[in-house]
Amino acid sequence: MKRRNFITLCWISLATSMFFFFVFTDEKTLENFMLTIAISSMYSFVLGAGNGLINDFLNKKFPWSEATTKRAVISIVSILLANIILVYFCNYMNFVVFQKAATTEEYFTGKYNYINWFTINIALLISAFLHAKGFMEELKKTSKKEVVEQKLIAKSANAQFESLKNQLDPHFLFNSLNVLSSLIDENPRQAQKFTASMSKIYRYVLEQKDKELVTVEDELEFAKTYCELLKTRFEDSVDFVFDVKKEDYRRFVVPLSLQLLLENCIKHNFATSSKPLIIKIYSENDNLCIENNLQVREQIKESSGIGLANIVQRYALLTKKNVFIEKSEDYFKVKLPILSAKPNVVTEKTNNEDPAYERAQKRVKELKSFYGNLISYCIIIPFLIILNLITSPRNIWFYWPMLGWGIGLVAHGMSVFAIGKGWEEKKIREILEKQNHFKN
Repeated sequence: MKRRNFITLCWISLATSMFFFFVFTDEKTLENFMLTIAISSMYSFVLGAGNGLINDFLNKKFPWSEATTKRAVISIVSILLANIILVYFCNYMNFVVFQKAATTEEYFTGKYNYINWFTINIALLISAFLHAKGFMEELKKTSKKEVVEQKLIAKSANAQFESLKNQLDPHFLFNSLNVLSSLIDENPRQAQKFTASMSKIYRYVLEQKDKELVTVEDELEFAKTYCELLKTRFEDSVDFVFDVKKEDYRRFVVPLSLQLLLENCIKHNFATSSKPLIIKIYSENDNLCIENNLQVREQIKESSGIGLANIVQRYALLTKKNVFIEKSEDYFKVKLPILSAKPNVVTEKTNNEDPAYERAQKRVKELKSFYGNLISYCIIIPFLIILNLITSPRNIWFYWPMLGWGIGLVAHGMSVFAIGKGWEEKKIREILEKQNHFKN
């Protein structure tokens, strides 16, 4: 039991014992006061802690957000059975053991039925409050989860924006245009080939800019085209080696990650005909590796590392697998995880445009209405029982509002939790599956 709950039950025990001692106890002695505290503590801790433990157990096993209908049915059955058992136990201890006002036979022959029934209603009130509180806390958690998902969407959008800013480095474009300008005079045919390769690169960028993942095959084809540009630009100073397993071709990687890494290799290393820069792209243990021999050039200003950070961030949004970076005196290697299937990525939708959000809002209103009805029932019916027993104990009439309202409450619960409507939901799912099948 949590410390806060323990302290709360202690205060409830003290308050109820003071009330019963000063209002209903004739002989105000220390012995009677201690007895009243013991009895009040028993009721508070047995009923309060018992219902609290049941609620906590059900929250873990059957969360409201995951199994609402099942949780509602199990909650109703469990709190009814548990409170009947707990109330009979507490009243037995009170009247038979502590006060010795009745024998065991008298207690179970029906003399204390009214008191037991009244106490059961009080216990159900406590249970309804705890379950309603649990539902509201679960609702808050769900709302927080939606906020986190919206932040994730914003973060993904930001990552995509950063990716687009880095996919086509202005320096790359500037250098490529310079090479093209020189080729036009020296080798028009090579210039034409160079222009065709550049158009392929830009077309690929435009096609893939909105995608979360692309196949390894598509990314490799793009990388080879990009390498042709670099080869034209640097000639014998740069060499490329591709050794990717065929079985990895239909798997997935983050789009344009190879272009960023290839550009990094060129940017941070010098390359000459005598000391060429060798860049290898190959498969290794479910990773796509990009490795180059280390020939670090002197940097006028320190690198920002935006390219690598961008790739790491985009992978973090899609998978728990990490991007690994290895660096030694001789080589620099980056390992990109190869994903077997596309993950379920959160897509951005405004609340007003999402039918699921509207249905969720309606569902929450229905649940709040039902629990408000249940709490009202648990408060008003015990009050009517007390009023009936005080004003006219020989004329029992509280059964009628209790029974009538109870039937309405059960019908309300069946409507909210769709009990008995399984065939409707099953039919709706079948129709939706057929529609999706025809669309596909």
